[in-house]
Amino acid sequence: MKKTVATLADGRELIYYDSGDDTVRTAVDPRPLTPVVSRSEIRHDALTGDNVAVASHRQARTYLPPADACPLCPSRDGRESEVPEESYEVVVFENRFPSLSGGVGRCEVVCFTDDHTASFADLTEERVALVLDAWTDRTAALSALPGVEQVYCFENRGQEIGVTLPHAHGQIYAFPYVAPRTAAMRRRIDEHRAETGRNLFDDVVARERADGERVVLETEHWIAFVPYAAHWPYEVHLHPKHRVPDLLALDGAARTEFAQVYLELLRRFDRIFGPDEPPTPYISAWHQAPFTDARREDFGLHLELFTVRRASGKLKYLAGTESGMGAFMNDVRPEDAARRLREVASA
Repeated sequence: MKKTVATLADGRELIYYDSGDDTVRTAVDPRPLTPVVSRSEIRHDALTGDNVAVASHRQARTYLPPADACPLCPSRDGRESEVPEESYEVVVFENRFPSLSGGVGRCEVVCFTDDHTASFADLTEERVALVLDAWTDRTAALSALPGVEQVYCFENRGQEIGVTLPHAHGQIYAFPYVAPRTAAMRRRIDEHRAETGRNLFDDVVARERADGERVVLETEHWIAFVPYAAHWPYEVHLHPKHRVPDLLALDGAARTEFAQVYLELLRRFDRIFGPDEPPTPYISAWHQAPFTDARREDFGLHLELFTVRRASGKLKYLAGTESGMGAFMNDVRPEDAARRLREVASA
């Protein structure tokens, strides 16, 4: 992997990741941009303990532009974008409309391909490996920034999810606090250790392997299953079999096998509802241990992949009990979801 660091016209950092060591990146951003002035504010909810980012500058962010005005496509044919080069493999840059900024974290955009019409599932295994390298490199860099407690890499697809740019991309958030879902996991890790003397993630994976009914696929280094108490209609958790706290700790064998496993999961998601259904909207989220956690080795790195589509032509909208109280009700039995995901395996 070759890494080339550049600067956009307004001072934001941009990084190219290329598979070939001989790739040269020299294009300069010619746009007459003024420096981005954005400052997020973190407010603490006294009732729940949650932190809430207030970022009013994001109201002006780009929203579903036409293909010929996509800011994530490369700059070519006289059209200038966020990426000055005429082509790229993987590129990461600071978000122009960040939710976290001004010394309270950082938000970055990750573009997986310069092909505007492609999705992640269309990538080659070699490109997925490069994306994994980029996620890992940015995790290392962002975790070293002052005040950063957790690094979160994720990908969204589909307007149903809330995606505002259709070009295949994801984001990386460097949180100045531990996200609520991770904090809840952290509490359960400690409770489980106190109750059993064992690691929570190890026991969850062992239970799913022993039961087998919710396992979607299993390889030498990875296991994917629908969780026993899945929140979403079709939800899969992907764990390395050797527990590690973050992407930095993944060994070479697991990294090599990841591309094949992840692409297979994404392609199965697109086949859940049949060939006539549009691409399945989804969120794909890496859960890593907070870097400020003294007991972070107890955490289990894993990826959570889920869709809000519950049936052909039907979406799961959060009900009042779910949005208002966080009390989830699933429309699909997890065992049925797992069976369907096994049925649509690649031949």
